[in-house]
Amino acid sequence: MDQEQSQSTLTDSLEQAEGLILQGQDDAARELLARLAEDAEEYVDRNCAATESDQWFSFPTLFDRLCYRRVERDPRTLHDVGEPLDRLYADLALACVRTGDYNAGVEALKQAVRWNPMNCGYRLDLADLYRTNGDMQEYLALTYSCFERASEARHLARAFLNFVGYFEAQDKPRTAAAALRAARRLEVKDSALEAALDQAAGTERDPDSVTDKETADLLAEEGLPDGANAEVAICLLMCAQDAAAAGERDVATNLTLRARDLVGEPAAMTLLQLIRDTDAEMAQEAAASDSADKSSTGDPSDPQANGGAGDAQAN
Repeated sequence: MDQEQSQSTLTDSLEQAEGLILQGQDDAARELLARLAEDAEEYVDRNCAATESDQWFSFPTLFDRLCYRRVERDPRTLHDVGEPLDRLYADLALACVRTGDYNAGVEALKQAVRWNPMNCGYRLDLADLYRTNGDMQEYLALTYSCFERASEARHLARAFLNFVGYFEAQDKPRTAAAALRAARRLEVKDSALEAALDQAAGTERDPDSVTDKETADLLAEEGLPDGANAEVAICLLMCAQDAAAAGERDVATNLTLRARDLVGEPAAMTLLQLIRDTDAEMAQEAAASDSADKSSTGDPSDPQANGGAGDAQAN
């Protein structure tokens, strides 16, 4: 069976398992997903061994792959496993949690993160399970890891909101207000965020009680940013440019809107102009280099380079 057929078969099976979960048949879904995971592990052991120079992932999009390379700076050669293994393990984690096995859910979500480390939804879900199990250190570490990697505003807002609760528990109301202000600036529609804003209104945790500068300073004291990673926004916009050039307008629009939602429209436009200026400079340098190469070697199409051959023939 070739890779395309194999991926289609796994995708069909995942859709079947997801249908079972929607129907409340969690035990049946878990059994199916566990079998699929066992088969996947055998496949990986045979074909996708990680080494010091090679690593395998199941990034669902080119953006995820490029963003991983840009943010993580992994020097290894990256390979596509050819199967949606991150989705498989995320589904398995959900089935485990719904059947009450939180420890198995943790292990499955670890695998989902391993196969697609750029999906912050997996990271935040795993963080929640660690919190449920009483491991606040892992909860905060996973949440913190999203600030560098988040490519969707809703995930970034959720990360800030996790720290709001932490700062409240640490009796740091102004820092909690700063984290809540940073989350609110993302303008995502989220019921948990709306509830937190309602509860904080008129208290020391009110995001209106701190300025943007105070927000940046208070969060910096805790080692946190006050917004998205610009590198992620740049990668989104670069991929949007490539998609537009390839005629994939829907993909280009989606990526551009994600960048805008992360950093705001003015910043997104500034970054987009920077990318265009950089591309133009690189094109000019390439053209100049090509011209210099032709001058040094002689361009056969240039009469001057042929020693005036046309004139010699005329004579």
